[in-house]
Amino acid sequence: MSARRRTIATGSLLTASFSAVMIFSFSAGADDPGPMSGKGGKAVDEAPAGVKLTTSLPEKISVDNGSQETAITATVKNGGTKASGAIRLLVVGFDGLSVKSVKGCSEIAEKDLPEGSNSGFACAIDSLAAGKSKSYAVDATFDLKKEGKICLPVQGADGKKTFWQQGPVPFGANNPSPNAPATPLLLGTDNSPVTPGGDTPGDDSSGDTSGDKPGDKSGGEELPRTGPADRVVPLGAAGAALISAGVAGLWWTQRREGRSES
Repeated sequence: MSARRRTIATGSLLTASFSAVMIFSFSAGADDPGPMSGKGGKAVDEAPAGVKLTTSLPEKISVDNGSQETAITATVKNGGTKASGAIRLLVVGFDGLSVKSVKGCSEIAEKDLPEGSNSGFACAIDSLAAGKSKSYAVDATFDLKKEGKICLPVQGADGKKTFWQQGPVPFGANNPSPNAPATPLLLGTDNSPVTPGGDTPGDDSSGDTSGDKPGDKSGGEELPRTGPADRVVPLGAAGAALISAGVAGLWWTQRREGRSES
């Protein structure tokens, strides 16, 4: 193969490889929960020496206005210099926020739920190494007609000591939009329950015009519809086209080689 042909073939393969890396890297980021926050968290009982336990929640979640379903990522981290030993993370719902399941965790019996809560799950962790974190997928529902809170206590395995507790911290919106497909809720924001008049499209009988104020961007209608998931499709399509071009270039080079040799 001549130097020129080798250059063409190598370039085609590099183009295809680079395209594949772009597709996979953006696809992997599609499930990213976004910015996380420890808002509403505080140390309670003293943790073992060298152990520093904290938790974090997404700064923003989205509630489906039809099913009331939402997904939340709960993360516990050991920012210390020593392993934590056996601990457990609790994920507890209050008021309008009900925790339906936490992957890999056990449901807390109703009689054992913290006072005032409506649901909860306990996640047992054998030990969390220094500098490591562990995340849990939380499925929940949120009744937008109510306020809703979530709480993440981190306790010893026997539950006698609570080393850290985030919450109960609210998720909410100042101007919920029941007529939109989904409503965005912000961490640390008290929810303004939906008014009866807001349940009917175009019904202004409630007299509440707060959502019409210029510059009010707290409602669901202002939710940007772009994000990692939206970028996957166009980038994936472009990457597929580049891969096809790369393979075609390599095939064309090999055909010319074969003709030359014959």
